[in-house]
Amino acid sequence: MIPSLTNGQLLEAARRFGTPLYVYQADRITHQFQTLQQAFSGQLVRFFYAAKALTNLHILDHIRRIGADIDCSSINEVKLALQAGFNPTQILYTSNSVAFEEIEEARILGVHLNIDSLSNLEKFANAHPGNYPVGIRIRPDIMAGGNLQISTGHDRSKFGIALSDLPRVYQLVQEKKLWVRVLHIHTGSEIKDVDVFLKGLDLLLDLSAHFPQLEVIDLGGGFKVPYQEGEAGTDIPALAKGIEKKLSDYKNSGGKDLSIWFEPGKYFVAEAGNLLCTVNVIKRSGAIEFVGVDSGLNQLIRPMFYEAYHAIENISNPVGASQTYTVVGNICETDTFAEDRSLPQVREGDVLAIRNAGAYGFEMASSYNARFLPAEVMFRGGEMQLIRRRQTMEDLLLTQLPLKS
Repeated sequence: MIPSLTNGQLLEAARRFGTPLYVYQADRITHQFQTLQQAFSGQLVRFFYAAKALTNLHILDHIRRIGADIDCSSINEVKLALQAGFNPTQILYTSNSVAFEEIEEARILGVHLNIDSLSNLEKFANAHPGNYPVGIRIRPDIMAGGNLQISTGHDRSKFGIALSDLPRVYQLVQEKKLWVRVLHIHTGSEIKDVDVFLKGLDLLLDLSAHFPQLEVIDLGGGFKVPYQEGEAGTDIPALAKGIEKKLSDYKNSGGKDLSIWFEPGKYFVAEAGNLLCTVNVIKRSGAIEFVGVDSGLNQLIRPMFYEAYHAIENISNPVGASQTYTVVGNICETDTFAEDRSLPQVREGDVLAIRNAGAYGFEMASSYNARFLPAEVMFRGGEMQLIRRRQTMEDLLLTQLPLKS
């Protein structure tokens, strides 16, 4: 395990670039990818980083340089991936509820396609009978994930083609010569139970006989990363062994060699990220000691949206006497980062580090309350680099038309 950034490095970043500030550790991203590679060594496996977790071009460039591929959820993410230097053959585009024109644009760009609805699949089969490989996303009716908001494979989910619609898919394969190269599922995020992935693999292997041109089983992403001390993540080596065993049994029973694809996003970048914020006010209300910081749900919405836990550390006073605080933001909404959290004594002006903030932190940020998006910094090879400047008032006004005199 590589060492995390030191308090001194984080405080220096806060001093140079101000707070709130996102700070990423590139070496941690590299470590996560190498962990996956080592676990699946010798298997036909590809890892596509789910760009929706964090799309800063410098992060994408680093992920490309270490050898990972990339998964995109929109045509604009595809264009960002191309801008970051990815080859179209390294890009997977998995659409959801999009206009068919967006799928066509991705096809023209030459990327891998996963189609999410029977409606768009029928349009694609009619437009491109047998002349462009496609993946189909199937809803496996599996409930998984750390929160209903991030569970995507259950029987009420908007994602994927329902199992009951598969006879129509088989018909498209036969009548329209639809070239199905990939069978895809994604059951959710924060999946710790390896059996969820293996159950999905069983389902897709059972369906494989209906797709003679099948080459790939895509099991999506959703690997669990630890957010609290003592919490366990997905057992990646156990997952690799389980998949290897099932594919071996499948081949021994007459099946062909199939590749496995994964689309981890949070697993790559969550632990690499810190959100640094400065304490504006300390305020007691009855038994509650509030710590008010210069950030809020506009810059890290996960605790409010998903009830997600993020460790928080007082990096200015790490050896202070422990006290209990409720850490809140500066937005005109209830934006509580942590309730009844034990921290070393917090003083106005201290810098707090909110840990595991690399995934869906900046990426889901907004300019709510007309507050500026924070800057982003990346540490790589011991060097600190500003990779996004802080937003300005001019940025907020940039797309607004001027008032008439």
